[in-house]
Amino acid sequence: KPKRPYRKTGERIPNRTSVEWRPVAATARKAWGHWETDMLVAGDRQHGLNVLVERKSRLTHLSFLANKTAAATKQVMLRRLQGYPCSLTQSITYDNGSENTLHEELNEALGTQSFFCAPYHSWEKGSVEQINGLIRRFLPKGTNFYEVGQAAITRIETLLNNRPRKCLDYRTPYEVFREARGALPG
Repeated sequence: KPKRPYRKTGERIPNRTSVEWRPVAATARKAWGHWETDMLVAGDRQHGLNVLVERKSRLTHLSFLANKTAAATKQVMLRRLQGYPCSLTQSITYDNGSENTLHEELNEALGTQSFFCAPYHSWEKGSVEQINGLIRRFLPKGTNFYEVGQAAITRIETLLNNRPRKCLDYRTPYEVFREARGALPG
């Protein structure tokens, strides 16, 4: 019997743009509205959490994912970012997971640009990886997020966003992001 490769080969995500092409202002954290995203997988590997982090303010959004599909990820991210003005949703940096295949539909709905890390280069979206480490203090690997519940996930999000950060001159992400929203017209 001929052996077949276990994994699909080739490009799974269409029209990927490398993170190397991300604007310099986004990379240097000089501009607002550049986001990073990742998914934390639950203990049963069937559901997870979507984590969104704004690069300049470190504002974090945690959203429960009932399944790990691209449609569920797109829906959750659209719900979380849709209320912001265009100046606060300029780009999103992804990893190469299959949950990010609908990035073009998200770009059309939000008016954003997509950038992707190189395979196995998680440090290219370091903000969200740092936040994932903080989330894992509350929800260690193997945790079933159904048992934790939405109230606890919201509480963790609030704690992370009210935590003073040295990189923000000991201000909280909420304070810094509020300044950005207050500086915007209308």
